[in-house]
Amino acid sequence: MNAHADPRFVDTILDWRWTGFIARFALVGAYLLGGVVKATDWPSAVAEQAHFGMAPPALWAALTIAVEIVGPLLILTGRYVWFGAGMLGVFTLLAAFTANAFWSMPVGPERFMATNAFVEHLGLIGGFVLAAMVAEHENRRA
Repeated sequence: MNAHADPRFVDTILDWRWTGFIARFALVGAYLLGGVVKATDWPSAVAEQAHFGMAPPALWAALTIAVEIVGPLLILTGRYVWFGAGMLGVFTLLAAFTANAFWSMPVGPERFMATNAFVEHLGLIGGFVLAAMVAEHENRRA
């Protein structure tokens, strides 16, 4: 066996026809659920935007719902993945700066949690970049 070869079980998982979809769903599922929940509870969606100082909150709620539904659907369907990933990446970056401004908080548990959430958001952005790269690679092979 080649020292750089993947173990057989890894090859089996990576070659399984549903692995890509499941991975994409794991990446975008929380966004899709968030968009649906906000769409079905408009007053809370608007209140959330107001809580974070976004004005006018109704406009930001509508944009958030659109991004959280359209972006995941593009990624899950494999159509315009780059656009869906870009939408979610920009949205996630804006959300990280808006909701997790750890640099403006005093040292303590709240700052600790906000720092972790901020860095996790950066990781999600990396996942969106990778999703777009994989889709582009697959399109070139087709």
